[in-house]
Amino acid sequence: MGAETIRRIRKLNQAYAYTALQLHEFIGRAAGFSGTDHKYLGFLIQQGPMTAGELARLTGLTTGAVTGLIDRFEKRKLVKRQLAEGDRRKVIVVPHIDRIMTLLEPFYKDFRRRSEDLIASFSEKELKVVETYLTGSIEVMNTTLSEIRKK
Repeated sequence: MGAETIRRIRKLNQAYAYTALQLHEFIGRAAGFSGTDHKYLGFLIQQGPMTAGELARLTGLTTGAVTGLIDRFEKRKLVKRQLAEGDRRKVIVVPHIDRIMTLLEPFYKDFRRRSEDLIASFSEKELKVVETYLTGSIEVMNTTLSEIRKK
């Protein structure tokens, strides 16, 4: 593979990442959040209940910033704080997934449909290549995140 092909794919990947950031920022604002707050709701949807410390580690935010984030979500009744059963000093952040989805789904409905239409336009063989690339990209990013966190 030539250097020009690698450059072209890297530029497309970069454009994809920037466009995704813009999309999520605008959806977040339309839903009454910043783009990052909106994406942190996604972490809670995917990962489920977790402590504030776990959310801080996952997001890279300070514990103080996570407290503010949880306060904002709780004010909108999108999460609740719940004492852990085994250790009442530990607070678990529990997402109200149904409320979050009700809030965000109108912004994603057409996007999801268009994305599914695009995926359906590829053959199984082509999708395997896309899947391999995306999985590898995620691994590269996670490795880079781990290295940066260690510094």
